[in-house]
Parts: sequence; structure tokens; C-alpha cells
Amino acid sequence: MDGLKNQYDWIRRTREVLFTYCESLAPSDYVKELESFGGDSIRNLHAHVADCYRTWLGIMTLGKPIPHVQLESVQTVQDMRKIFKETDEVVYDFLDEFKGKWDQAIHVDFSDDNSAKTTPLWLVTHTMTHEFHHKGQIVKIGRQLGYVPPDTDLLDPRSEGENL
Repeated sequence: MDGLKNQYDWIRRTREVLFTYCESLAPSDYVKELESFGGDSIRNLHAHVADCYRTWLGIMTLGKPIPHVQLESVQTVQDMRKIFKETDEVVYDFLDEFKGKWDQAIHVDFSDDNSAKTTPLWLVTHTMTHEFHHKGQIVKIGRQLGYVPPDTDLLDPRSEGENL
């Protein structure tokens, strides 16, 4: 069993619940920027989450030339699903690269010529918890726009059956 891959699979299934919810929103509400959230929109937060995975795991750690998400190219939830499909590939590449080496000290390079020493476990934990932080904000924005969100916590293990 690969614990971190299983964990990321749970996160992806939970993200699917959020995407399904977002598809129930008016398309204009998905991209609507709210002053109460510093001008962010649900789409902008989704893009930020994808960029976090792509930047920390793909660009800074694996050295992949991955472009940042361009907001103007993402107008629908379907567009964002495509971004996350690409992002999932980056995450799985990272998980494969560091399998069994989670406590190995590695350097990550920042774009401003700074670097830091950390571990793959810290990096994957940071990106996963970062997604859940912003998932809560996305749900809150939806509520402010008048939508009732589903439960977006990790899926209930009783619904997982054999997958546990």
C-alpha cells in the first residue's frame, strides 16, 4: 500500500464533490470576484491551489517547466478540471519520485535565488493542507453567494467500502 498516493486519491475524490458543487453554481458566480475575499473568486482560489501543487512539487522540486495557471484561460469548472488533471500528473510524479524517501533532506529553489532545505513529506503535507484551507474558503464564498454546499470534508470512510 502506498499511503500518500491513497491519501491523495481521497483528496481527489473530495475535490470531485467540490467540483460537482461548483458546476451547480451560475457560471458567472464561479468567476465572480468578491471584495469580502480580497477580490478572489472560486475560480481564482482553485487556480491558486493548482499552482501551489505545480510550483512546490513540480517546478521547485522536480525541476519541471510547468506554466502557471492563466486565469483568463479558465472560465468554467470544466476548464479547471483540465488544469487539475494536469496537476494530478505532477503530484503522482512527485509521489513516485520520492516514494520511501519522505524524510530525505532536499533543497527547493525559489525564483528569487533563495533556497530552503526541507523534506518531500513536508512539501506534500504543505500542498495537501493548503488545498483544504482554500476548499473551506471556496465553500464560504458559495454560501455568501446564496448556495448551500455539500459536506466537503474527506469522504466518509463508511462510503469507501473495499477501498480502505
